[in-house]
Amino acid sequence: MRKQTFIQGAIILLAAGIINRLLGFVPRIVLPRIIGPEGVGLYQQGYPFFIVIITLITGGIPLAVAKLVAEAETEGRPERSRQILHTALQFTVTLGTIFLILCLVFAPWITNHILTDNRVYHTFVSMTPMIIIVAVSSVYRGYFQGKQNMIPSAASSIAETVIRIICVIWFSYLLLPKGIAFAAAGAMLGAMVGELIGMFVLLWQYARHHNDPPKEIGSVPQKEENNSAKGKILKPMLSLSIPVTASRLVGSFSYLLESIVLMRSLAAAGIATAVATAQYGALQGMIIPLLLLPGALTTSLAISLVPSLSEASAGGSWAVVHSRLNQSLRLSLVAGAPFAVLMYVLADPVCMLLYNSTEAAGMLKLMAPFALFIYIQAPLQAALQALNRPGQALINTAVGAIIKIALIIALASRPEYGIYGGVAAICVNSTAVTLLHGYSVSRLLGYQMKAGDWFKTAAGMLLMGGAVLYAYLHLPFGGTLWLQFICSSLIGIALYLVFMSCTGMILWDQLHRIPIVRRWFRT
Repeated sequence: MRKQTFIQGAIILLAAGIINRLLGFVPRIVLPRIIGPEGVGLYQQGYPFFIVIITLITGGIPLAVAKLVAEAETEGRPERSRQILHTALQFTVTLGTIFLILCLVFAPWITNHILTDNRVYHTFVSMTPMIIIVAVSSVYRGYFQGKQNMIPSAASSIAETVIRIICVIWFSYLLLPKGIAFAAAGAMLGAMVGELIGMFVLLWQYARHHNDPPKEIGSVPQKEENNSAKGKILKPMLSLSIPVTASRLVGSFSYLLESIVLMRSLAAAGIATAVATAQYGALQGMIIPLLLLPGALTTSLAISLVPSLSEASAGGSWAVVHSRLNQSLRLSLVAGAPFAVLMYVLADPVCMLLYNSTEAAGMLKLMAPFALFIYIQAPLQAALQALNRPGQALINTAVGAIIKIALIIALASRPEYGIYGGVAAICVNSTAVTLLHGYSVSRLLGYQMKAGDWFKTAAGMLLMGGAVLYAYLHLPFGGTLWLQFICSSLIGIALYLVFMSCTGMILWDQLHRIPIVRRWFRT
């Protein structure tokens, strides 16, 4: 099995992430046009509950698998890597089956008493098969990441995204005549089919690399592993995964509570259920996914960072730890900054072009400046987990969650704020958690991100924002909205790149480290 370096692995995941984010945004654009913001709200309301369940089942298991497999490979024990994989599969599939049954049995009660709009019942039932599918896929992804082979994960995610796009749009359109609730359920069924295809790609990749396809998911040949061996693997796996699961569970419960509390706060503000569902759909299904597009970079870096930092710290190579963390944070900051500028300055045209409406533009403009904190949060959290400090990440996440829920209750329930109170709470939450993660990493490693990098990035953002605004308002583009948007954006980005290059924030001579581009430098 081919192993990639940290940079190569990050680039592979980044390329897949960019493709997935761009392709995955197609249904984000089309779906609101088919089922409207209210339908998107029904589609989105089931997700927080689903994420809590997946976190309970898998949580830190993929991360623990990646870490344990990386250590086994370093020690030259590939047979232990496979034992780790099979043990993790048995654990997650067993839990997944239990939660699948519970969700189907209690679906009516959950959608009537926990969730705030009982029309979400069909969507909730449609998503339950994904519990086992995602559980299995996450374990295989952790296994391949531990082997530092990011290609299977990248291929799986791309296949999943392509099939999801087709099926989400197709199924929602087919079921629309039955009503918005069924159309939203159809979209969820499409997402399930995409996850299923993604899992099959991972299974195929495993069979291809090992010449030993797993005929029974979660089963282990007795010759390879007995109960004693499983116990020896399960104990360190759970000791690594439980703190990470607890940390992620705080975030997942926070997301679930956010959806419930926000909807109830909007009701307390006198907003009708259908209108509140539409506003929630616009926020969670249209605005936040748009802001998270650069997350393709931060997620890729974070995933590659865990085995890389674990390996470096195990060898006592603290200079390498500092270097790789600095690479991740600088890339996240420099790449995310121009996107935040465009979303702030051109919020109205962005929403008009994508959703044929500017109603959600105010939410986008309010959240855009705080998106930078979201972009650098993932590498910081990955560093804490890789360096065996998941408990600190848990505390930081819990503090942020408490602040967010308290602010939602205080602000969103007031008629003068409404949904914008919820938006403000989310912004404060992302900022607080990122600052706490940064402080924790600083104390742990003695690492300090250079203040000059922040000042240079801020200056580049101001320069770009001014150029984009001037170009959009004053340069002649024939009154064509999409042409105004593209041309003004390109002008601003070009100026930003020149400025960041001159200040040393972008080092073009390091492009030879990227595998694909390396060949250009050789010719």
